[in-house]
Amino acid sequence: MESLYAVSSEQLAPPAPSTLSHPLSTTRSASISAKKQKRIPLYQRSMSFDPNLLHNNGHSGFANGTSGALRETGIIEKLLTSYGFIQCTERQARLFFHCSQYSGNLQDLKVGDDVEFEVSSDRRTGKPIAVKLLKVKPEILPEERITGQEVFYLTYTPEDVDGNVQLETGDKVSFSMETNKHTGAVNAHNIVLVKKKPGRCQGVVCAMKEAFGFIERGDLVKEIFFHYSEFKGNLETLQPGDDVEFTIKERNGKEVATEVKLLPQGTVIFEDVSIEQFDGTVTKVIPKVSSKTQTDPLPGRIKVNFAISKELPFGDKDTRSKVTLLEGDHVRFNISTDRRDKLERATNIEILTDSFELTGETREMDVLSAQRNHAIRIKKLPKGTVSFHTQSEQRYFGMVEKEATGSISKSTSPAKGKEKKKEKDAEEGIIAYEEAGIRMTVPYHIKDLEGCAIPQHGDKIEFSICEVKRTGLQSAVSIKILNRNPNAKRLVGYVAALKDNFGFIETSQHDQEIFFHYSEFSGDVDELDVGDVVEYSLSKGKGNKVSAEKVAKITTVNGPSDEVFPTVYTGKVVRPLRSVDPQQAEYQGLIEITEEGTMRGEVYPFAIISLANKTDCLQKGETIKFQLCTVALTGQKLAYDATPLRRGSVDCVKDQFGFINYEVGDGKKLFFRVNEVLDGVELQPGDEVEFSVILNQRTGKCSACNVFRVSEGSRPVAAPRPDRLVHRLKSITLDDASAPKLVVLRQPKGPDNTKGFTAERKIRQAGVID
Repeated sequence: MESLYAVSSEQLAPPAPSTLSHPLSTTRSASISAKKQKRIPLYQRSMSFDPNLLHNNGHSGFANGTSGALRETGIIEKLLTSYGFIQCTERQARLFFHCSQYSGNLQDLKVGDDVEFEVSSDRRTGKPIAVKLLKVKPEILPEERITGQEVFYLTYTPEDVDGNVQLETGDKVSFSMETNKHTGAVNAHNIVLVKKKPGRCQGVVCAMKEAFGFIERGDLVKEIFFHYSEFKGNLETLQPGDDVEFTIKERNGKEVATEVKLLPQGTVIFEDVSIEQFDGTVTKVIPKVSSKTQTDPLPGRIKVNFAISKELPFGDKDTRSKVTLLEGDHVRFNISTDRRDKLERATNIEILTDSFELTGETREMDVLSAQRNHAIRIKKLPKGTVSFHTQSEQRYFGMVEKEATGSISKSTSPAKGKEKKKEKDAEEGIIAYEEAGIRMTVPYHIKDLEGCAIPQHGDKIEFSICEVKRTGLQSAVSIKILNRNPNAKRLVGYVAALKDNFGFIETSQHDQEIFFHYSEFSGDVDELDVGDVVEYSLSKGKGNKVSAEKVAKITTVNGPSDEVFPTVYTGKVVRPLRSVDPQQAEYQGLIEITEEGTMRGEVYPFAIISLANKTDCLQKGETIKFQLCTVALTGQKLAYDATPLRRGSVDCVKDQFGFINYEVGDGKKLFFRVNEVLDGVELQPGDEVEFSVILNQRTGKCSACNVFRVSEGSRPVAAPRPDRLVHRLKSITLDDASAPKLVVLRQPKGPDNTKGFTAERKIRQAGVID
C-alpha cells in the first residue's frame, strides 16, 4: 500500500482526463504514455472536476468512523476557490482534493487545519486524491500564557492576533504556544500587544568614518553606532554636527541606529546655558598632555562661592579667551545644564584682568617656533605685528657687481622637495653703492626683486636696505632696475607658443623661434599669454642647441615697424605658422593677395605679431583681411593686423556647447561653447555666424571663439492640420447631445492662488491655427 500511495512532484496537480478504467490496472506502458500526455493548466482542471467520476463504488456518504476504508490524517497546506492540497502526516505525500468532498461549511476551513480523509484515485489519470474530508477537532490550548519578546523562529498569522492591531518588529507581546503533533512546529496563538516599540529618537552626528558613524543621543549621555546604508538621504550632505532622527534596533546583541534622517539645524538641544554670568577661581587646570588613563572629558575645575561653595567642571571647548588658564586665575563664566543627566559645568570662560595684576606678569611678543623653552598665556596678535628686521626709508642707487641666481616662484603650494632644491641652488648677488663718499657693497637675493625682470651685471638699480634685529646683517630689498647695462646683450621677442612646461619665443626679426623652459621665466607662468613681449638672453645647452634664458615679461617695447601702410587687402593663407603645422621647416606663414588689382598674386610673410588676435589659429586656405608693415630691423615687408573672414552655419546646439559647419584640419565640424557667443544670443541650427579659431596648445585641437551671429537661419514652420482632421472638426456639432462633454472635477489655480480660468475666451474657427 505504501508504494501505491507514494507520489512524486509531478503528481501534485489536479486530475486530468484519461482513458484508464481502474488505477490498479495501470501497466508500465500505460504509465509512460500518461506521462507523455500534454498537461492541462491547473485552473482548468480544477474548474471541470466532477466528484461523480471518483471510484467509490457508488457510495456518496462521508466518513463516520464505521467505514471499512483506510482513513488518513493531514494538514490543509493550500486552499483555493474550488480545490486545495493536503500534506499527509503519516507519510511524505501531498494530495489534491476538491472542495465538494468536504462535509461542512467551507468558510470554516483554513490553511493549517487538521483533516481526516480517505484516499482514492482519479479515473482519468490514476493519480491518488483525497476524498470524504472531515475536519478534526483542534486540541485544547494550554491555559498558561507567556510574556516575552517576539522572536524570528516563532511563526504566527494575522488571525492569531487578538483585536485589530498591527504588530511591528520590536513590539512586546504576550501569547500562547501550540505544538503541532504532526509536524512538531511551534506556533504562537492568541497574541496580545503589551507594549509598542519606542518611537523615533533624536541626536547629533559626532563622528564619521569610511562606511559608518556615531550619533550622540539626545535622550541619554551615550553614543550609538549607525551604518551609512541606514541614512535616508544624500550621504554627501551629511556632516559631523548635523541633527538627525533615528530608530533604535538591536542587532547581534547591540543597539544600533536605523532609518537615520536629517533634521533642521538647531532641532536637537543638549544643554541650557544661563543668561547670568558668575565669578570664580580656577582650582584645577586642563592637563597639557592627555594621559592614557585620563577618562574625564571635563578635567578642569572652577570654584564658585554660592551660598554653599561648589566646584564646576570644564573642558577645552569651554574657554572663550585665548589666554592660558592657570590655577588661581579669576574668571567669569556661564553655567550650562545638560538636559539629559542635569550635569552642570562652566562654559564661556573668560579670564579677568585682575589676574595679571595679582601675579605681576609681563607680556612679550614673538612668533611660534620649535624651541625647548615653552610659552604660557599665549595670545594671538594681528598678522604683521611681530617683525624681526627693520627696513630703511631711504632709497639707495647702485650697480650690480655679481648676479644672483635662482628664479622667482609665485606658486601657491610649492612642493617641499622642489622648494628646498631652489633655496639650495639660489645664490646671492652683490650690489656696489656709495654712502657719504665711501664705496660699500650689500648682498641681495632674487626673491627681493620688484617686478619680473632680473638684473644683470652692470645694470643700474634702486633699492632699500633691510637689517636683521638680532644679527645686524644687512641686505638689499625692493630692488628696481633703472637702466640696463648697454654692453649686456638682452634680446626682445614675442611669445609664439606655450606648451606643458616649455614654450617658444618669436625673435624681433620675426623669422624664427627660440625654445625656453618655464624654469627660466622670472614670474608666474600662468600670467604669460601668447603674443606677450619678453626680453631674454641666449645660451647653448647640450648638443650646442640655442635656447632662451632669464626670460622676463616687459611692457614697453618699440613697435613692430616704423611704418604701417593703411591699405587693407584681401587674401588667403598659403602656409600657416609652424606652431599650427609643426611638420613644416619654415617658421613664418605666407599670405597671397586674392583681390583684383595690380598686387593680385603677391605673397607676403606673416608671424605671431601679424595677427590682430594673437591666440587666433590661421589655417591653410582661409580668407583674411590684412595690412602691410615694414620690419625696422630687416626692412622686410610683413603682413600686419591680419583678421580672418570666417563664416559658417550652425550645425547643432546642445546644452552648453555646439558645432559649426566649418572644416579645420581633418575635422568637418568646429566645436564652440555657448559662453563664447557674443551679446548672449541663443543660436539655433541654420544660423550663419562669424568666429575666430583658437588652438589648444596642450591638446592640439581647434575650437571657435568670439562667435557672432550674422543672420538667422530658416525656422521650421508648423505644418497645417491634415484635411481629415479639419473635416472632422467642422463636422462636430456642439449642440448634439451625443457630442463629447467636458466636466471640470477640480478648478485650476493660477500663480496668485485664484481659482478659475482668467484667459480671455473667444470663438475659434475649426481647422485654423492662430
